[in-house]
Amino acid sequence: MQFFHGLQAHTVAILFACWTLIASAAFEISVHVFSNIEDQYGLSTRERIEDWQRLLNAPKSTPVNEKLQLVNSFFNQTRFIADIDHWGQEDYWATPIELLISNGGDCEDYSIAKYFALRELGIPDEQLRLTYVKALQLNQAHMVLAYYSSPNTEPLILDNLTMDIKAGSQREDLFPIYSFNGDGVWLSKEKGLNKRVGHSDRLNLWADLNSRMLKARQINL
Repeated sequence: MQFFHGLQAHTVAILFACWTLIASAAFEISVHVFSNIEDQYGLSTRERIEDWQRLLNAPKSTPVNEKLQLVNSFFNQTRFIADIDHWGQEDYWATPIELLISNGGDCEDYSIAKYFALRELGIPDEQLRLTYVKALQLNQAHMVLAYYSSPNTEPLILDNLTMDIKAGSQREDLFPIYSFNGDGVWLSKEKGLNKRVGHSDRLNLWADLNSRMLKARQINL
């Protein structure tokens, strides 16, 4: 992890600690922490974290479609950087905080950050799935976030390749392979049809991501 080795563990831990409060209270980062962020990473990083704070404090009553658009647009502004160049690994799933502080990530990082942001904005886990697809025009594996208004409905797709949020049937350039969230893993037989095949903790990168987030929250501040 080339960049993360340079991150200040204390600052990252404070951000994680603040994040644990979101479910029960407003997400508020102290002026002191913001000053540390600016000193260590620059004004633009501070402003990015401030924007993230405002996003996560959007009213829970905000219409779902507006939440989807706000979150998709916010994270899509982040620079695309391949994992090998960014973290020195072929495949690394960054936490939202790593994505924001480094201002860079790839399709998995965008999708993961959007997933956690929407969870904090009150959208239930069962309505969200991180979805691996084949991007047909790019001829490569790709990850997007899918939102289901109800279990059997066609999902809306949040994708770093476009600011537009479209129904799955309108994304003929994507071929779904499998999807997952905090509860399970589903294999895609075809668009709109899938079969649950197990729990998401069987996915090593997902398990590692959640383990790193938990450990960061447990750092003694």
